[in-house]
Amino acid sequence: MESRVENAAERHKSGYNCSQAVVCTYCDLLGIEEQAAFRMSEGFGAGMGNMESTCGALSGAVMLAGLKSSDGCLEAPKTKGKTYQLAKEIARRFKEQCGSSVCREIKGVGTGTAKYGCRDCVRAAAAIAEEVLFGENA
Repeated sequence: MESRVENAAERHKSGYNCSQAVVCTYCDLLGIEEQAAFRMSEGFGAGMGNMESTCGALSGAVMLAGLKSSDGCLEAPKTKGKTYQLAKEIARRFKEQCGSSVCREIKGVGTGTAKYGCRDCVRAAAAIAEEVLFGENA
C-alpha cells in the first residue's frame, strides 16, 4: 500500500479535525463511507471533545483498529482482545513518538512548550496506523 500519511495531513489542513483526518484517510480500506467516518469521528477532535485529553489523531487510529479487527458479531463478539492489542500497540508507539497521548501535554498547554503540532500528530498517527494495521506483518 502506498503511504497516505500526507493525505491525512492535507485533510487536516483543509479543515478536518485530527481524528477525522486519520479515520477518513483509511476508511475506504475498511469498507466505511467517508461521510460516515467523518461524522463518527467528529467528537474526538481537540483532545476528545475539545477537552484536551486523549489526542484526536490517536483516537482516530484506535478507531481504525476496531474497524480493521472487529468481527462485528453483536451476539458473541470474539475479537475484543485482538483489537485491544492493536490499540495498545498504536498508543504505545504514538506516546513514544509524540511524548504523550494527551493533547494538552503534546500542545504544551500550561508549559508553553509544544512537543508536536496537531498536523504532526496526524502524521504520526497515520504512519503508525499504516505500520500496525496495514503493514506487511498486519
